[in-house]
Amino acid sequence: MTSETKLAQVKEAIARSQRLRTLSACSNITAIDRLKINDHGPTHVRIVTRIALRILELLHGAGVRLGVTDHGLGYEEAQVVVLLGAALHDVGHAIHRADHELFSMILAPTLLDELLTGIYDEPVRTVLLAETMHAIWAHRAAVRPLTVEGGVLKVADALDMEKGRARIPFRVGEPTIHSVSALAIEKVEIKPGREKPVHIHVRMTNSAGIFQLDSLLKEKLMTSGLREYIEVSAEIEGEEKKIIDRYTLD
Repeated sequence: MTSETKLAQVKEAIARSQRLRTLSACSNITAIDRLKINDHGPTHVRIVTRIALRILELLHGAGVRLGVTDHGLGYEEAQVVVLLGAALHDVGHAIHRADHELFSMILAPTLLDELLTGIYDEPVRTVLLAETMHAIWAHRAAVRPLTVEGGVLKVADALDMEKGRARIPFRVGEPTIHSVSALAIEKVEIKPGREKPVHIHVRMTNSAGIFQLDSLLKEKLMTSGLREYIEVSAEIEGEEKKIIDRYTLD
């Protein structure tokens, strides 16, 4: 019998899954090669996973009630839901970016069954499948999560905004407010808050980065169900840097 935690076993199952690796590669063909936007494959998943688990840790430490407790489950199962949600939320890009959340929902059940079999028995395996699929669906902009885990995934997805993530669309396409503002984000930090459990601090090199916060993060945060637990700040450190020299309309 393995001495590893179930969370560690699920991480290993994700790393071993050939089907998930293939779908991630297909997702990046859609995103990078065909649409010229940021990757939505392994790099995005790693960033979202790291941020989501950190936010979950801070919320749990502050005593915020987790969704899985409705089923009599605990913190590790909440971590598993967030981990799986981060791994699978964007696999629908393998089919199309439009309505990719719906396509992720179509692909997820088979993947979840593969990833959880041998680690969790019934009925917990099916509960985790349902909770993970809830989180995947709730990362859609207009959908309000009904669980903390779903809200955590939604916010973490929006926080993948550091400048390296904008280099592909900025390099291959015309500058847009999306690509320029993303290049202005130097660092996203997640730490304990003063008044609330979580503090998101964004370091910028140019004030254009405010667009990322006001138009993108704000929308997801306000529909995440976690607004009362999260505070956000941003600042420009040092001298403001120029991102583009000239812009024209043809």
